[in-house]
Amino acid sequence: MHHGRITLTRYTIEEEHKHPGASGEFSGLLNSLATAIKIISNQVNKGALVGALGNAGGDDASVNVQGEVQKKLDVMSNDVMLQENQWNGHLAGMASEEMEDVYTLPDHCRRGKYLLVFDPLDGSSNIDVNLTVGTVFSILRTPNPGVDACLEDFLQPGTEQVCAGLALYGPSTMLVLTTGDGVDGFTLDRDIGAFVLTHPRMRIPDDAHEFAINASNERFWESPVKRYVAECLAGKTGPRGKDFNMRWVASLVAETFRILTRGGIFMYPRDSKDPSMPGRLRLMYEANPIAFIIEQAGGVATTGRERVMEMPPTDLHQRVPFIFGSKNEVELVSQYHEEYVSGKEPDTFNSPLFSTRSLFRTQ
Repeated sequence: MHHGRITLTRYTIEEEHKHPGASGEFSGLLNSLATAIKIISNQVNKGALVGALGNAGGDDASVNVQGEVQKKLDVMSNDVMLQENQWNGHLAGMASEEMEDVYTLPDHCRRGKYLLVFDPLDGSSNIDVNLTVGTVFSILRTPNPGVDACLEDFLQPGTEQVCAGLALYGPSTMLVLTTGDGVDGFTLDRDIGAFVLTHPRMRIPDDAHEFAINASNERFWESPVKRYVAECLAGKTGPRGKDFNMRWVASLVAETFRILTRGGIFMYPRDSKDPSMPGRLRLMYEANPIAFIIEQAGGVATTGRERVMEMPPTDLHQRVPFIFGSKNEVELVSQYHEEYVSGKEPDTFNSPLFSTRSLFRTQ
């Protein structure tokens, strides 16, 4: 092992030294977050082994085991995030996808100046098929340091984030982090039990030829999204003049990491499937942290109609449409939304070519 390896601990302390007057609280907080992520990684890694004991062997034992393990891992990951981060004295409160309300720290814990919002196990529908899952988190400053945070304290737009990160529990465990000065990727070196900087200064290329969308929802999409996808599918002979690949992992962390490494666009757009939910992904602990990471790597993140990070949150579990990735692709989709909303959508889009062309039927 050569001496040039930068561990997460060294990285956060060196970052802190760049800011005179920094208290060291922030590196302390990142340190306990990294510990939580290592513990979750270990649990996810063992998967069914962790929860296989003590399950009733009913008629359908395998489904039962998988259902149980999946639920257990979600709950276990949530507990780990709470327990590893509540005692460090840097937080005034936490909020999680797994909990309806804001989490108040136990009485004996000191209250600090930050808020932590997280999705403890993103993509958990993938656990039983052994696909990549992860943790997403966002750190905000509390308006009232030193006292318990209330719901209103958390409802800050994404532009207020101090830090955002995501962990991937894939073939290797990785941590991707931004504090507003670019994006850095770390890989867990299990031999030394530390995260090591392996992907410094990640950048998303402006152009791409890969798109990710759940095509089974096509009939519910708004026309700008149908238009964009149809043009991608038309390939070299279509208006885009190039061929595209399509991806859909159904794991937000995995999709994000792929885009960070090689570009592309991810779309979970507004649709008409469920009128009560204009979007699927949660603003506070999925869209905002990922938007922060994407923008810091040179990409763009939008709802199709507005910049994600500028949306004022109205609710802890608010859902939003989410489109992000390579700058030029996302800007094109935004332009199509603009034309659609203002009624300037080209007539060609309503021509027979488009009305009969769908993902699986061309004529």
